Amino acid sequence: LLAGERMTGEHLALGYFAQHQLEALDLQASPVLHLQRLSPQASEQSLRSFLGGFGFSGDAALTPVQTFSGGEKARLALAIIAWQKPNLLVLDEPTNHLDLEMRHALTVALQAFGGAVVIVSHDRHLLKSSVDQFFLVAEGQVKEFDGDLPDYEKWLLQYQAAQDKQQVSTLSASAQAGTQDNAEARRERKRLEAQMRQKLSPLKKQLEKNEVHMAQGQQELAALEARLADGALYEAGAKDVLKQLLDRRAVLQAQLEQYEAQWFELTEQLEALEQSLKSALE
Repeated sequence: LLAGERMTGEHLALGYFAQHQLEALDLQASPVLHLQRLSPQASEQSLRSFLGGFGFSGDAALTPVQTFSGGEKARLALAIIAWQKPNLLVLDEPTNHLDLEMRHALTVALQAFGGAVVIVSHDRHLLKSSVDQFFLVAEGQVKEFDGDLPDYEKWLLQYQAAQDKQQVSTLSASAQAGTQDNAEARRERKRLEAQMRQKLSPLKKQLEKNEVHMAQGQQELAALEARLADGALYEAGAKDVLKQLLDRRAVLQAQLEQYEAQWFELTEQLEALEQSLKSALE
């Protein structure tokens, strides 16, 4: 802690997962050895059975970590946490490096988890499926957010509009003050304003393009869901058509998740850049 106090329950068992924990894995050790170090008394068979649920079956359970992909390392880090049976999970971007199958497995596992979970993530599907309470971090404060992810999108657009309005007001005030400054100061202010427009423009265009893709994807998905509601599709003769529609739905859902994650990242980048350039003008 940098300040203040932290009070914990008597029986708290904390499980913490963040991206940097992949770096803490012993590259020379196998998944079985990682768990054996935590529970020397456990049988190898019980450890291997447990690891099988995380995709480490057969020889994979005895393979050194240094040969693993990013997704496999993330799975192992999650397995190590789960093995310790925490009653509070703190997850920082847990689905980074995970493939779609493991993301789904993690979502299902969190839904069945009996303890408390705190998640920081850009993965909208994970949040929609696992979270029932949101907190808003803004303006130097943390407070409970009364709404869901679509409500947050609306709030963010309103917040950015207010920030843009304030920015215009600041630039206007700066311009008025500039009449009293010397010529060199006015030139510097104009240079900074031009720099602001130049840096913000590509991000705003990217964001607009992303929103168009999201709208198109949502429209196609809605039409697809309407087709899938047709009972005739589930008869034996329509099996191939049904499979094609289900496959297309899976692709669309994955694309939408990606566009939505990009939308959040772009809005955060835009907000950070606006604040940085605003500070430079002050």
